Amino acid sequence: MSLARRLEAARGLEKETVPTPAPTTGPWSAQTPTVVIPSGGTSADGRSHGSDSNEALNAVKERAGTKLYERMGSRITDASMDEDELQQYVKDELRSIIEEDEIPLTSLERQRLVQEIIDHVLGLGPLQKFLDDNEVTEIMVNGPEKVYVERSGKIFLTGAKFGDEEHLRRIIERIVTKVGRRIDESSPLVDARLSDGSRVNAIIPPLAVSGSTLTIRKFGHVPLNVGNLISLGTISVEMAELLNACVKARLNIIVSGGTGTGKTTLLNVLSSFLPADERIVTIEDAVELQLQQEHVVRLESRPRNIEGKGEVTIRDLVRNSLRMRPDRIVIGEVRGGESLDMLQAMNTGHDGSISTVHANSPRDAISRLETLVLMAGMDLPLRAIREQIASAVNLIVHISRLRDGTRRVTHVTEVQGMEGDIVTLQDAFAFDYSAGVDANGRFLGRPIPTGVRPRFVDHFAELGIPLSPAVFGSVPIGGAFR
Repeated sequence: MSLARRLEAARGLEKETVPTPAPTTGPWSAQTPTVVIPSGGTSADGRSHGSDSNEALNAVKERAGTKLYERMGSRITDASMDEDELQQYVKDELRSIIEEDEIPLTSLERQRLVQEIIDHVLGLGPLQKFLDDNEVTEIMVNGPEKVYVERSGKIFLTGAKFGDEEHLRRIIERIVTKVGRRIDESSPLVDARLSDGSRVNAIIPPLAVSGSTLTIRKFGHVPLNVGNLISLGTISVEMAELLNACVKARLNIIVSGGTGTGKTTLLNVLSSFLPADERIVTIEDAVELQLQQEHVVRLESRPRNIEGKGEVTIRDLVRNSLRMRPDRIVIGEVRGGESLDMLQAMNTGHDGSISTVHANSPRDAISRLETLVLMAGMDLPLRAIREQIASAVNLIVHISRLRDGTRRVTHVTEVQGMEGDIVTLQDAFAFDYSAGVDANGRFLGRPIPTGVRPRFVDHFAELGIPLSPAVFGSVPIGGAFR
């Protein structure tokens, strides 16, 4: 039977049968169609009548894609063509190919067919729609058959699938080759980023036993500001006023938290408090910070090339930044020996620096910094390291992802100094877990002041930085933080 007749027969059969919706496993599954076009129906006897239509349309898709490659050739990878211009050119060519073949397609089928081929040729195939969805914050691919997404802090299995392992590998290679990286059996794992700044990690067999695994942490096109964090309940008005004063008073601040808790987002908000007339140097593994000030120098580390040479580490950039006359140094994350250089910079006149570190609590953040300093390879006694930390770091802001999927700042903690061999900490704000949860499982608590005034508050008055007494819970707060 010809391709056109198979399509017509499949459509006629579908008109006689009322499709039964596929079962769903969650709210996201109900909203996410599979990538096969169009989805077929299933009758009461369990027979799938949409398979002929699916197969026929997939055959059209494969033929149209092949002809498109033949017509366009190297134009698909032509860097001189504008992205919008290239997409329009591909659409025009596809319409021409479909019309030449005289395939009977409905307008909906034609639209979906063109979009899927464009996603396959120019985008990331079945993942492209999730990249275009602003509500999706993370995409997790566990082999060609399972694609998960995160929305509102919750993870859902979608109906999206890749054709096979080879299809998934082509998408991964398309990502890494654009940033000058490679992935193969000799180098089976890679960190990269998309053109919009989204962070990508890929790992392939033999290390990934269940099939190639891809994780994309999406980059927000519109950066969240302090007002957004207050409305989301991540921080309180009082906490925002205190953090604003701390940044302006040039305190050294460490943002701590686990993976995916929003440390970089919070760091971006803290950086928005920096004065516009200061020279700011940012240092990151992958550029994610979106500072709005004009006088900003952005530095990004570089991995080894294919020959294993040319690596520039965060530590190299921290050392170099000290010669760039910075007023502020903002480090995306310390995860190695650069922590020693950062502490030394904080202790030698480069105050007002901000960075993040992976930790489960403010106390763990101190221990983590100790471990990272030891990774610098310097044979320093533990007491000397702790004295460096106690002298350099003034404030630890800890953010957590709670059980309900929300991100909340659970501690704002002052580093007070040393007592014997112990670094002493004092909470200024702590999250109130005793408020319980509502009917939807969302925590009702909020960060509340402990009533203890940090020692550095007296320094604010010397610098002429106003701070309301209500910040520490002495009187009720009125109005909103500006």
